[in-house]
Amino acid sequence: MIKVLEGVRVLEHGTFITGPAAAMLLADLGADVVKVELPGTGDPFRAFKGGLYSPHYQTVNRNKRSVTLDTRKPEDLEKFDALVQDADVYIQNFRPGFAEQIGAGFERLRGLNGKLVYCAISGFGASGPMARRPVYDSVAQAASGFLGLLVNPANPRVVGPAIADMLTGFYAAYGVLGALVEREKHGTARRVDLSMFEAMTHFNLDAFTHLFSAGEVMGPYSRPSVSQSYVLECSDGKWLALHMSSPEKFWQGLASAMEKPDLFDDERFASREARISHQEALTEVLRPVFLQRDRAAWCERLAAHDVPHAPMYTTAEVPDDPQAQHLQLFVEAQHPAGGRFRTVRSPVSFDGQRPLEVTAPPLLGEHNEALNQGWKPRPLSP
Repeated sequence: MIKVLEGVRVLEHGTFITGPAAAMLLADLGADVVKVELPGTGDPFRAFKGGLYSPHYQTVNRNKRSVTLDTRKPEDLEKFDALVQDADVYIQNFRPGFAEQIGAGFERLRGLNGKLVYCAISGFGASGPMARRPVYDSVAQAASGFLGLLVNPANPRVVGPAIADMLTGFYAAYGVLGALVEREKHGTARRVDLSMFEAMTHFNLDAFTHLFSAGEVMGPYSRPSVSQSYVLECSDGKWLALHMSSPEKFWQGLASAMEKPDLFDDERFASREARISHQEALTEVLRPVFLQRDRAAWCERLAAHDVPHAPMYTTAEVPDDPQAQHLQLFVEAQHPAGGRFRTVRSPVSFDGQRPLEVTAPPLLGEHNEALNQGWKPRPLSP
């Protein structure tokens, strides 16, 4: 595995998802990430059925080391400062003002290490009328206008994974990488600030572009109708997805796979514009046809006619997919105390080398002894 960030030292004071996800992305690229946690309980995401190694915690904490420090205690603050002084990056996702209360504010840490890239992740920003409000994933999705694009009006309820949390972690890592590049070129160490609200609003860029350019307020079916996307049940109760897009050849292929060459004789489906306007009617035509064969048969027929499609897998089905196996998407490691750890590898390869090495998420305070006196001195450059 090519560790493009090898030698970069990251100190993470993160809880739940956003901060830990940002640090994990840097760790996946080879950075040495030390996670600072409270003694006894650690990251609240650890808690699970009386234990401290939950699936939630494991998701965003691989390839790290863990130390337990309560920086409100002078002896622990001294150890924390030793880590800060030799770090390249510090990441926290506290509410605005809390980092200062525990001795981890920007001004104090920059005073300890003038080359430190300081990354602060908040919910609604460091200032403003909503800065102090508690924010979790669904709150950020809702405030950004994104949640309204996911909720089914016929059955309104929150669906899906923690998109805002994870995406904010991605944006934070993106900002940190930019700051590291600038520091290497010009010696300037930046403070990186972002919020979940800002990250999700930017991720919802397409909706705002339609609003500003065309005065269109997008809804949950706006993009799927334009992209001509469908999910269809097959005779075995399994589902598949179609994304027909705009090329006419894909529709001709679908008509052939369905053995319905007269599909486009209906003026409602005769052109792309007509199909967009009558997507609900077209869905009603497709549904009974797809119920006539099982999913495997449909996938074979659709592939033969070059129709953009995929089985709509459950999570349990993905590891057995031939392409996932070919790409070695799933990797594992043994933890000395935690046992077998399986995860999805980083999707980024360098020079054709896939990142197949992974270390299991650390137990709480697993590296206290190793890091008791701070990081070891960096090796001299050749």
